[in-house]
Amino acid sequence: MKSLPFFCALLLAGLTCLVGCKRKESSAGASSEPAGATEKIKIGFLVKQPEEPWFQYEWRGADKAGAQDGFETIKLGVADGEKVMAAIDNIAVAGAKGFVICTPEVQLGPTIMSRAKQKGLKVITVDDQFVSGGKIMGDVPYVGMSASQIGQAQGEALFAEMKKRGWSLNEVGVCAVTFEELDTARERTSSSIAALKAAGFPEAQIFKAPQKTTDIPGSFDAASILLTQKPDVKKWLILGMNDSAVMGAVRAVEARGFGPDTAIGIGINGTDCIDELRKPKPTAFFGSMLVSAPYEGFTSAELLYKWIKDGVQPPMDTRTKGILITRENFEAILKREGIL
Repeated sequence: MKSLPFFCALLLAGLTCLVGCKRKESSAGASSEPAGATEKIKIGFLVKQPEEPWFQYEWRGADKAGAQDGFETIKLGVADGEKVMAAIDNIAVAGAKGFVICTPEVQLGPTIMSRAKQKGLKVITVDDQFVSGGKIMGDVPYVGMSASQIGQAQGEALFAEMKKRGWSLNEVGVCAVTFEELDTARERTSSSIAALKAAGFPEAQIFKAPQKTTDIPGSFDAASILLTQKPDVKKWLILGMNDSAVMGAVRAVEARGFGPDTAIGIGINGTDCIDELRKPKPTAFFGSMLVSAPYEGFTSAELLYKWIKDGVQPPMDTRTKGILITRENFEAILKREGIL
């Protein structure tokens, strides 16, 4: 009977050892999980017109960066300020650490940054820069095309093609489709007009056609009004802030009997005009200054990811330049860019 306490003590010690060993095994098992089980970093990529090819190609570039670096991109369309705010809240709930945005209204910049700060999100703007009090918010990283350089290249290309065709200056007018409310748009068209004047085109023969909406119908209406006011112009050069602006004006001049022999239109972007350049019969839409949307999407997403993951502060201003694409070379160039 005296040995019973000793037996109980021995049994208790064995059970204690067994429980301790199991805990150690469990702890060891937890620490030996593969590194790949770690959740991916998430970023948002918000664009104002998700149906436009330009933004779809930007998303494609962001996805490529994510596949390369191992992060996830949450892609959302934000057509107005209310949708922007909702999208910021949604990506924060989804676990995103920051977002790239092309805002529907540049004046939303301060509001967007305030909400992002509340949610602890880093922000990079793409295509259009935020504006506060009428001034660019230079403290927010930006990735986009050089509006002045791309506009200048557009104007120079128009003048060069006009000279190549041997057109007489006194019979040519410039239809400049404008949207002064947007800084980027104004900078492009102003630089294009300045390049034409620098090349020797008479300022008195350059006419602005203000858009009410930044789409093909808005450009068509603006150009139609100008054509009614200037019935004596025999040939037209057409410029605008993007491909849609120029295509709308091209449709307007076509309705007045102008064709590829009497009108030259050169857009900007190069991704919204693919179907136009593929038409079996040439139109007055001669070409576009291509800026690589996939490159901008890739670059902005990768800069944000590295900022989140490694704390690498992105440059405050990253610019890309454009090259002229026409019916003759667009397929080869777009294939090289990964767009086709």
